[in-house]
Amino acid sequence: MKDVIIIVEGPQGVGKSTFTRYLREHMAATDLHSLSGIKDKTEAGLTKIRVKYEKLIEYMENCTDINMIFDRTFFTNEIYSRLGYNKHSFSETYNSLLQKLDNMKNIDNYDVYLVILYLKDEELYEQRIKRQKHQYQKFEAQSSIMQQREYLKMADEVERQAKNIKVVRLANDDEAVFEENIQKYFGEYLK
Repeated sequence: MKDVIIIVEGPQGVGKSTFTRYLREHMAATDLHSLSGIKDKTEAGLTKIRVKYEKLIEYMENCTDINMIFDRTFFTNEIYSRLGYNKHSFSETYNSLLQKLDNMKNIDNYDVYLVILYLKDEELYEQRIKRQKHQYQKFEAQSSIMQQREYLKMADEVERQAKNIKVVRLANDDEAVFEENIQKYFGEYLK
């Protein structure tokens, strides 16, 4: 069986951390990487983030006999750029990174997934965000809804552009249905 790379994306409050921890606990020989942006929001920061993700893709290319799960990657940077959260455009860097990921030198050794988590009932963000306690960051339901809509558009784009990345959209409204879908898409990798 091939090793797997699973990149999990989606808005705040959708359940990315819970989902990635679940996969990590139920997949053999699996590393979980929980990534964030960088502090520098200037043009110099754009270069730093590009280098960070280029090195990450090199790391993926050099790993063998291990499954890798990523809680956010460069897809998030592109979403934030599209929504105007960043001062600079990330699109050129994003397209370059997407191409590098899709054409990794050892791509035949991996099944690569981009998982977009979302909520069919967008009103659930209000409940989920209220229960989260993040002292360092303010989350708002409307922000998550806007992010979700962009992530779903991005999923369509990646399906059209990438030949080696399997795109999976998982609704996380209903726990039982969500677990069925985990088995449907990732059951072969679970212990």
